[in-house]
Amino acid sequence: MLLPENECDNQDNQTMKSLWQGAVLMLAVLIAFNASGKKDSAIADSVGYLTPQQILASYPEFKSGYQDYQPSPADIEHIKKLTGKELLVMFGNWCHDSQREIPRLLKLLDSSGVELQKLTLLAVDRTKQEPSGKAKANRLKYTPTIVLLEGDKELGRIVERPRTTLAQDLASMLGNQEY
Repeated sequence: MLLPENECDNQDNQTMKSLWQGAVLMLAVLIAFNASGKKDSAIADSVGYLTPQQILASYPEFKSGYQDYQPSPADIEHIKKLTGKELLVMFGNWCHDSQREIPRLLKLLDSSGVELQKLTLLAVDRTKQEPSGKAKANRLKYTPTIVLLEGDKELGRIVERPRTTLAQDLASMLGNQEY
């Protein structure tokens, strides 16, 4: 059926109007996604070696986690067993697991007064890379990864979260318990 010319124009106008409304809606959705992504990256990803002081001063989530965490007396005793050992801590300041576990680890170390041979805090980007290649050499797959070392020997590692508590899991690595 042929429609009169003015009815065709009305249908074309309605179609065009619908297309424009759809395009505006898509644009609004894209802008919203882009804006939300910028919120997440408002603080740049750290990459490379950091000190505990730099971490706590630069990242509010880490500082509040450190302040809020109260280690148990048993965990403080467990962490003291790490005297003379080395910890390699690979994490992302953007990672929620790192934001939970790294402040707890730092608080445990401070509260216990344990004297480690060495504490290495290595921040990685979202692809788990960093310039030195140490993360790749240590087979980093997930963050955080906390590696307990004695000399060049790896005694064990905690990946993403401990099985029990950080202190208990680290201390269990000393007793040659499988971890």
